Amino acid sequence: MTDPNDELFGDVMETSSIEAAAEYPAVVVGEPYDGAVIGRPGAAEAPDAIRQALASVKTHHFEAGPVGRLADVGNLPIARETVAETQDAIAEQVAPLYASFPVFLGGDNACTVGNVTPLLDDATGVISFDAHLDCRAGEPSSGTPYRQLRDRGLDALAVVGARHFETSTPYAEYLDEWGTVVTAEAVGRDSEDALDTAFDALDGVERIFLSLDCDVLDASAAPGVSAPTPGGLTTRELFSLLHEAASDPRVAGFEVVECAPPLDREEMTVRAAARAVAHVLAGVSR
Repeated sequence: MTDPNDELFGDVMETSSIEAAAEYPAVVVGEPYDGAVIGRPGAAEAPDAIRQALASVKTHHFEAGPVGRLADVGNLPIARETVAETQDAIAEQVAPLYASFPVFLGGDNACTVGNVTPLLDDATGVISFDAHLDCRAGEPSSGTPYRQLRDRGLDALAVVGARHFETSTPYAEYLDEWGTVVTAEAVGRDSEDALDTAFDALDGVERIFLSLDCDVLDASAAPGVSAPTPGGLTTRELFSLLHEAASDPRVAGFEVVECAPPLDREEMTVRAAARAVAHVLAGVSR
């Protein structure tokens, strides 16, 4: 049954191109790549699945009102060479999207390096909603993006939703040198204070990038990820955090990574990812 009063994201999403990005307040682009994933693959199938789920979501947010016009510029033609070459190719392709507000549909967490690199000419920080720190040493992978980005000039990092017993001590100590960790427990105690802590760590940066690794959600809410674990955020907590974070005028872009539809159950993770996109777009439009 259809209702003529229903406006869906599928109604306001126009098909366009990277070259026309500046004509839209926000643009969506897919990154069908999971060649760097450490755990279980499947994220390469996420862009189209998230698009399909988002298309049937209504556009109205009670505080921000309806999300308006935006564009879908399709999927990047990602060459599956080395991980480092893929990251550099992504960076080159997505740079023009920052004439708008880009929403990247990954793909695994290695894509983050390419997505953030075009911002690094300015003082830049990242808020990473993730169960893990992703500061591993070694060859580029889905576990190395923030060490790589620091080497490229990233100024600050705050990881929100990190879990105890999901990282190694050397990586926690590495991040302590230049970043901030806000645990899932801290979010559960006081989500507003948790987000304030993250933004305090980014004080002084000019541009902020928001990254959502879907495994920040509890495994009961997001089974379709590479590394599902218990003790994570609820969808309600995540959506509120993303919406508030996106309202900061320094926020320049957003990504969803590590959603793996082949591993999902009843499209729970895909639908959560789609609504995360909706909440960010509503936050940006405030």
